[in-house]
Order: sequence, then structure tokens, then C-alpha cells
Amino acid sequence: MTAEPTLTTFAGLHHRPGAPLLLPNAWDHASAAALAARGFPAIGTTSLAVAAAAGLPDGAGATREQTLELALTLGSGPWLLSVDAEDGFSPDPGEVAATARELWAVGAAGANLEDGLGPIGRHAAKIAAVKAAVPGLFVNARTDTYWSGDGDERDTLRRLDAYQQAGADGVFVPGVTDPERIAALVRHLDVPLNILYSPAGPTVAQLADLGVRRISLGSLLYRRALGAALDAAADIAAGRAPGGTTPAYSDVRALERSSVSVSRSANATG
Repeated sequence: MTAEPTLTTFAGLHHRPGAPLLLPNAWDHASAAALAARGFPAIGTTSLAVAAAAGLPDGAGATREQTLELALTLGSGPWLLSVDAEDGFSPDPGEVAATARELWAVGAAGANLEDGLGPIGRHAAKIAAVKAAVPGLFVNARTDTYWSGDGDERDTLRRLDAYQQAGADGVFVPGVTDPERIAALVRHLDVPLNILYSPAGPTVAQLADLGVRRISLGSLLYRRALGAALDAAADIAAGRAPGGTTPAYSDVRALERSSVSVSRSANATG
């Protein structure tokens, strides 16, 4: 028998009665540290931000190096880290497991693995390989049936069943916003359901009432930050004072890593 997760572990944050894990997604040290300072115990990364920062396509397996670099930066922080690893950056389960080992070594507590609507068996094999290589890593298995597919219910359930059986600790179905469908997924699953928050969809409280155990913000905060920067530039160009929240220079400096954590990161890379 496996031990029940405690509330101090990343897995435990998915099992708090009536309190789903609200997971904000960061894109660098400052954004992660600022979110953690607001009381978020766990921080995710967003593949869109990683790809956009490097000028590379998202979801194309092109950002393994950049993803590992960000994980190294954030893995030593005083928060629990979940890394968006796209599809594992390889079709080969062994190579995906090797990436998982690297993420675990730099301090990641969890990782997202997306199926991209590829073969169910291949994605299940990746999940099984990762759990065999790094049993402690929380694998959040994502299916894209609603995100980039047509939301076929039978296909969704087939995929989720296979991923559960392969050892996934949780499953992620981005793009589904209908409360009845979300509730049906919760009833069907044996592992925590992760939903991507949508401003046009159910609120956090409503998702909690439906039984959702994890609510991710995905790339929303990154896109909002870009939007705020563009709005501020437009205001200044038009002779207006920019609105919104502007942290002071000293507030941003206060987010710097300590000399100890910087030293640890340097040693890890050297």
C-alpha cells in the first residue's frame, strides 16, 4: 500500500477538503517569487512563456533546454514547483524519463505531460516510464481533447483511464468549461482533476464545488503582463500616466535570490 499524501507535500495540496490547489504559472524568478510572497505555496511554469521568451514555437518540443534552465532557476526557491514539460520533448518514453530525472534533480515536485492528441498507448508509456524512474514526481497527465480537439467525451475518458492506469497522479483537461461535463469527469476519475481557469468559465469557488482538485492559470498571467506593458507604453505615448499596479524598484530588488541559493544554482550548473 502507498502512504496517503500529507498536506505538506505537493500531492497533499491536491487532497485538501474543499480547497483545490490554485496554481499560478510563472515565467522567471521574479514572477515566481512575487507570487509565492502573496501566499501561493506552489508555482507552475508555462510553456508559452518559455517559448515566447526564446522566440520559439510553443508545444513543438523546441524548448527542452530553456525549460530545464528555468526549472534550475526556480527549483531551489521556497515553493513547490511544477514544470510544464509539454509532451516530454520526445516521443521516446526513455528520453522523457531522463528529462523527468533532470527536473527532479533540480527540485521540481511535479511535471505536466501533454498528449497532443497522439497515440494513447505512447503517452501512457511515457507516464509509466516517468513514474518508474522518479516515483516521487507528481505526474499531471494532460489530454488535449478539449484544448485542440472536438471535446469527444468517449475519447477523453479512454485517454484519462489509460493515463490513470499508467500511474498518473492527476489528470489535466484544459479547455473544458461546462460545469456538467466537469462534474462528470470528477465522478469518473480516481485521481485529482486539474482544470484550466478561464475568465469566461466557472469561478474558483464553483470549480471547487464541482470537485476539481487543481486549478491552473496557464499562460494567463504572462499574457496579462504583456498586455499591461503594452497598455502602459500606449498611455505614456499618448501623454497619459499609466494605470495599474507598478511595483517599486526596491520591491523588485527584494525578490532577488539569496547568495546561498545563487551559489547552489551555480554549483548545479558547474
